[in-house]
Amino acid sequence: MTRVDAFIELDGVRKVFDVRRRTGLLRRERHQVRAVDGISFRVPRGEMVGYIGPNGAGKSTTIKMLTGILTPSGGRLRVAGVDPSRDRTGLARRIGVVFGQRTTLWWDLPLRDSYGLVRRMYRVPEDRYRANLERCVELLDLGRLLDVPVRQLSLGQRMRGDIAAALLHDPEVLYLDEPTIGLDVVSKTKVREFLREVNAERGMTVLLTTHDLTDIEQLCKRVMVIDHGRLVYDGALDGLHAVGESERTLVVDLEHEMPPITGVPGARTVKVEGTRQWLAFPATHSAAPVVAAVAGRYPLVDLSVREPDIEEVIARMYAERPTP
Repeated sequence: MTRVDAFIELDGVRKVFDVRRRTGLLRRERHQVRAVDGISFRVPRGEMVGYIGPNGAGKSTTIKMLTGILTPSGGRLRVAGVDPSRDRTGLARRIGVVFGQRTTLWWDLPLRDSYGLVRRMYRVPEDRYRANLERCVELLDLGRLLDVPVRQLSLGQRMRGDIAAALLHDPEVLYLDEPTIGLDVVSKTKVREFLREVNAERGMTVLLTTHDLTDIEQLCKRVMVIDHGRLVYDGALDGLHAVGESERTLVVDLEHEMPPITGVPGARTVKVEGTRQWLAFPATHSAAPVVAAVAGRYPLVDLSVREPDIEEVIARMYAERPTP
């Protein structure tokens, strides 16, 4: 990918924090922590990319540098040709940010009033603001919530409200940090459908960090993995599963206790507990043949497919890799 094609560019970006630790009653020792350690990647305009890794890997630090909140300790970083740390105010009009654990809405105000303040902050023209709000309200099912104070909203409702707020000024790039954390199935579905729509309709560049691999599977063709501050994988999700030899789990609830399920091609029973059994199969394979084989031979009450945890995938990838 050339520099002309790239909308987000990182070249050898580092972020080092000085940390002081107490080593005695009155003595402290200073040492450096490399939160981000020489990351390089390109994201073209309009691409939706998953940016994943275990806790403490450097994901949030990267996003804070991309928004200008933090200044890199080294390397080169550009978003739409702009250095975020040098023109944070100018870039703010071109980006949207959603942090799953923190809200950007005003706690005691109704959603409608929060959105009005967002319009004034970004100086969004009235006609553009109304059109964007109407579209967000429709796709995120916010109509009946507009007059409800933010503090009275459920987590799922507030998250949908935060996503709408981040898009009212038509940002060119959207950073999403755990946008579906703690949401129920219905809310997750609405959020994912909405993100697909705005990405397709507006050509918005999206960088998504999440611990939910289903988010990545349903939204992103490309995934990047960061571990110990370094980029250790950049490619398709299937390729990540193949490298990490990760497995999905089919959880089967039978009508009555039975011996371990056998004879299912590509799957093996890894646990039996009363009427419930767990079957593991490669994450790169479709669940459909496994489900069909079990359903055709055993008396079922229920079944579900569980995706591998990101930590598990990375652990498998780097089980024998020394810690930096």
